[in-house]
Amino acid sequence: MLPALARIVNTNEKSSSATAPSVEIYTDGGCEPNPGPGGYGAVLIHSKKRAEISGGFRKATNNRMEIFAAIAGLELLKQPCKVTIYSDSKYVVDAMMAGWVAAWKRKSWWRTKTERPENLDLWQRLEALCQTHQVEFRWVKGHAGNLENECCDQLAMVALRQSNLPADDGYENKPETAGVRPDMQEGEPCGKCSTSVIKRKSKWKPGRDYYYEFHLICPKCQTTYFVESAKRFVEQPASLFGS
Repeated sequence: MLPALARIVNTNEKSSSATAPSVEIYTDGGCEPNPGPGGYGAVLIHSKKRAEISGGFRKATNNRMEIFAAIAGLELLKQPCKVTIYSDSKYVVDAMMAGWVAAWKRKSWWRTKTERPENLDLWQRLEALCQTHQVEFRWVKGHAGNLENECCDQLAMVALRQSNLPADDGYENKPETAGVRPDMQEGEPCGKCSTSVIKRKSKWKPGRDYYYEFHLICPKCQTTYFVESAKRFVEQPASLFGS
């Protein structure tokens, strides 16, 4: 991968070790066309420092570049910070602030029983960075006169027009995500409250041709999970009368 373009202005300020520095990060990303050559840009603003970073890939999507812009900005930080990220992508802001990413993580990075989230590799990177930093995401309207947002847009557009852009491996060599989500196991976090689930023995109800040998239950919120591996079928007695 080619190195990202970065411009940093230092003022030799020494940050306090008692509190995390506060940083604002403006981000933007896009492709021409979509999918196609993609670029991202981020502007980091601290009280005594400003940084700009950008980069691009030979083929990506708008959404991937929007996520990557946030990743690039956070990866530029050298210590844990209190960060506010401004993005014109509701996809990014809602995924982080509405709890989509947190829910996917609780479900071992499955969106549904048979589908993984799109752009899984980038969401995992971004979520990990948010464990290091205290991050809040805020939406800003794009192309509406916000100077830093416009700067990020320009950085991204210049970056995607570079020659010899590297491949976005997560897009061009996307791993196979088809299949079925594995059964939940004892000790995994509850999908609602993240408490570790425990195993309980189940009972067969007369009249049913199957039962579950055991089920999983959250000891905190009492959510119950039935897993296919515990399903057992009951042999029915022969009918007294023929059809």
